[in-house]
Amino acid sequence: MTEGLMIFAKFDWHQIGEIISTPDNIPMVLLMILIPYFTWYALKQARENDRLIAQLEADPEMAKTHHRKRFPMEKKWEPTVLVWPHLLKIEFLAAICVMVFLIVWSVAFNAPLEEPANPNLTMNPSKAPWYFLGLQEMLVYFDPWIAGVVMPTVIIIGLMAIPYCDVNPLGNGYYTWNQRKYAITTFFFGFHVLWILMVLIGVFIRGPGWMWFWPGQTWDHHRMIYETNRNLNDILGLEGAVWAALVGIIAIGLYTVVTAFIIHKLYMKYKGDLYARMNLLQYGTMQVLLIMMISLPVKIFLRLALRVKYVMVTPWFNI
Repeated sequence: MTEGLMIFAKFDWHQIGEIISTPDNIPMVLLMILIPYFTWYALKQARENDRLIAQLEADPEMAKTHHRKRFPMEKKWEPTVLVWPHLLKIEFLAAICVMVFLIVWSVAFNAPLEEPANPNLTMNPSKAPWYFLGLQEMLVYFDPWIAGVVMPTVIIIGLMAIPYCDVNPLGNGYYTWNQRKYAITTFFFGFHVLWILMVLIGVFIRGPGWMWFWPGQTWDHHRMIYETNRNLNDILGLEGAVWAALVGIIAIGLYTVVTAFIIHKLYMKYKGDLYARMNLLQYGTMQVLLIMMISLPVKIFLRLALRVKYVMVTPWFNI
């Protein structure tokens, strides 16, 4: 109890207030409020629909006329609403509310403009806009060509490939959890954990020198840390360029095989019927995307907990 009170007493509320009140960080503060709310609201709606689906399964007569049938591809009747006035009226009111909010925001807060860039005097910390902070944080764990080129490309290609790999016909047009557990869990992990969390770390955790400062810890520009990052082959005591590449190839190969096996077992356990509908290209694409997605938290753990800089070192590229 006393130790907890001492930590609370040392909490730098001024530092937190300064970070939150910075005009660049206001979108992140709003994001921290809106994303949990809409996530909760969507899951709440999904739970209500799941209860309704259970009722429809138990009452076939009700399912014949209700628009929340479990298999939307087999609907014979569905109530409709007109675009005007039902949809356009809601969109118009939403546009008005957003416009009023942006006007109030622009009046209440100054634009985050600073003096012209000076190459002899750079900001510390020098941070990208909040929507790029996730990529900047990934630069800590990967080489620039991976964090700045490969990862964003995989994200874009993965988002494009999802509709072609997802063979589950359920959940189209309505929220559901029971029928889309695998897809929702994967999206939640990729968006909330791997992206939003990375942005939050870049905004609130990374301070001067891009060093790690816990929330409430004062950002000391004179702070010095001495942490030795070593490659995996150095930790194993294997020196030389050949060993550095060979150890990395073996480690990445083992990670790929083990992760692919675990994903396959989980997918067969929860989505075995859908696995039979997927062709080899769909299943292979899904495996590659998930393996690369999981590699990010694995590399973060290796870097922060075990101080591993590179797993594989070659004359041409490092991973």
